[in-house]
Amino acid sequence: MKNSFRHAVFAVGFLAAAPLVSPAMAEPGGCLKYGAVGAVGGHMVHHGVLGAAGGCATGMVKRHEYRKGLREKAALWDKEHPADPNQSWLERHRNAKTDEQKATLWDAEHPANGAAPAAPPQ
Repeated sequence: MKNSFRHAVFAVGFLAAAPLVSPAMAEPGGCLKYGAVGAVGGHMVHHGVLGAAGGCATGMVKRHEYRKGLREKAALWDKEHPADPNQSWLERHRNAKTDEQKATLWDAEHPANGAAPAAPPQ
């Protein structure tokens, strides 16, 4: 009785601290999301494990394509905005942006619908 209570307290504490360890990122796809949907779909035709495996693979491909697009846009943004060679390493490191931030700035400067560019987000 005492041992199971300890395990329950540990499990609750672990689950409560889990969101604090890694920040949530809004990315499409992923093995868990698509795998769960694939498992439900596979369950309907009595192939839940195959559906989960197929969904997981699809989710991984979708996330890879999304991140690849971010890296491509970040490279284009870096091409248009080269780093200042007169800055020290520390200043360049402090002013560095993530690929996601660079892709957002690229999208703001180059709208797809041909409208005038908006002011870049700060």
